[in-house]
Amino acid sequence: MLRFLPWFLILAAWVPAAHGEKPDHDGIREQSVHGWVEKVTIRPENIELKAKMDTGATTSSLNALNKEIFERDGQEWIAFDIINPEDEDDTKRLEREIVRYVRIIRHDGNHQRRPVVSMELCMGTHRRDADISLVDRTELTYQALIGRNHMEGIILVDSGHTYLQPPRCDD
Repeated sequence: MLRFLPWFLILAAWVPAAHGEKPDHDGIREQSVHGWVEKVTIRPENIELKAKMDTGATTSSLNALNKEIFERDGQEWIAFDIINPEDEDDTKRLEREIVRYVRIIRHDGNHQRRPVVSMELCMGTHRRDADISLVDRTELTYQALIGRNHMEGIILVDSGHTYLQPPRCDD
């Protein structure tokens, strides 16, 4: 049994690296199980929204209304409104630098060009910056869709449950 121990240790170290997984600062990965719908918090504004955790989507998207593109310090920025989920007549105005544009092919075959911003989200105890495309999602059930870019390596989705991990990031 002891003669297999070195091989097991090599294999255990190799498997996460082979799958592109990154250990946290202690060398152990922190992962948590989330439901297919969770509350997430946009930081630093601390806006809490219900979000669909979508492992089929690469990038995340956010319901953004009244979008206005402008220039700041020679860079392209966008201002947009987010609807308060508790009061649809109340909106919050956010501003972010546009990092790129993405071309989305919709289910009907039409193409859509969306601005993409980097945004920090709190999901359970996890804080992560990632790209989010801005689109009008008012006709959809959830204001935010969280894609693999925000979940990779830290979140496992349980498709049979919702609201398992309320946002609780430390400041």
